[in-house]
Amino acid sequence: MYALHPMNATSALRIGIVSPYSLTIPGGVQAQVLGLARELRRRGHVARVLGPCDGPPPESFVTPLGDSLPLAANGSIAPIAPDLPAALRTLQVLRDESFDVMHLHEPLVPGPTVTALVVHPAPTIGTFHAAGTSASYRLLKPALSRLINRIDLKVVVSKDALALAREHLGGEYEVLFNGVELEQIRGTRAHPVRPSDPPTVFFCGRHEHRKGLRVLIEALEMSDVDARVWIAGEGPETAELMQRTSGDNRIEWLGRVTDEDKFARLRAADVFCAPSLGGESFGVVLIEAMAAGTAVVASSLDGYRNVATDGIDSILVPPGDAAALAEALEIALGDDNLAARLREAGDMRAGQFAMSALADRYVEIYRAAIAASIAD
Repeated sequence: MYALHPMNATSALRIGIVSPYSLTIPGGVQAQVLGLARELRRRGHVARVLGPCDGPPPESFVTPLGDSLPLAANGSIAPIAPDLPAALRTLQVLRDESFDVMHLHEPLVPGPTVTALVVHPAPTIGTFHAAGTSASYRLLKPALSRLINRIDLKVVVSKDALALAREHLGGEYEVLFNGVELEQIRGTRAHPVRPSDPPTVFFCGRHEHRKGLRVLIEALEMSDVDARVWIAGEGPETAELMQRTSGDNRIEWLGRVTDEDKFARLRAADVFCAPSLGGESFGVVLIEAMAAGTAVVASSLDGYRNVATDGIDSILVPPGDAAALAEALEIALGDDNLAARLREAGDMRAGQFAMSALADRYVEIYRAAIAASIAD
């Protein structure tokens, strides 16, 4: 069935990790794909990442499959590559690389992951990230059900993602929370950004409705909190919100930032604010902030509560409630003892989501899938 290479329980694996989303555009799935590949390569495995790239590949181990096309999905814009040229490039890479195992993230998103699933050149792992609702899952259920049967072992990143997958797709899944590269976040690879005086609040995300930047702006408008506010990212709401806040000297617009810049800002900020309104299956960005030693103020979404506990390692407020967000920011910035407790608990919580532990479990899953295919 597959051209499997002889191996033992400790031999290096040739792993093909496929992302449906452009790897040069920031996103949660992309960050997981690249972070997992780095960790696997540290362990001596030959891990290559395949995916669309709108520009030079972000890492030497990335094989670009062409430019992406923006598609509205889940209240955001998904940079996918469902076109024929991307499919042909995917087929060529799969033929040339002869991977021992394939790891497809969001395997049912049109583009390279579906192409790899249809061809099925090796034992295949599928990781599902989406949570909440999915019109495509509902409308295309018969076709997707046939595709999902080609996945040998299935993983979801949260209980919310599990609920969505079981409702529309059925089957058995292992829940494996996303991981973060703790050493990179806590280290000093990036030049440190000196915190400003007054204290600093940091927002990093796409400037669109579901990320809640507008709610943060409204909270600042109703508060006279003395703080510097760093806003990273860009999106469809950027121009409007920049114009709206042009008279507020507290706000500094950073534009799109690299991961190293983001981590440097996190280490320097006093508070990280994540006022998202929905569509979050897992709070990786909250874990990153905790690992960087930053107090977290965020929306009390189910996805965020997977990793954050109000009053223990974070302050959580109702989504969309600007007044509650303003009060939470004032408390986090004004109560030094509380902020210190949040940072200490957050650091301990972050340690439970190390990418190293996630990679160890995935290697076990890869080997199990390969062993099962040999037995068949």
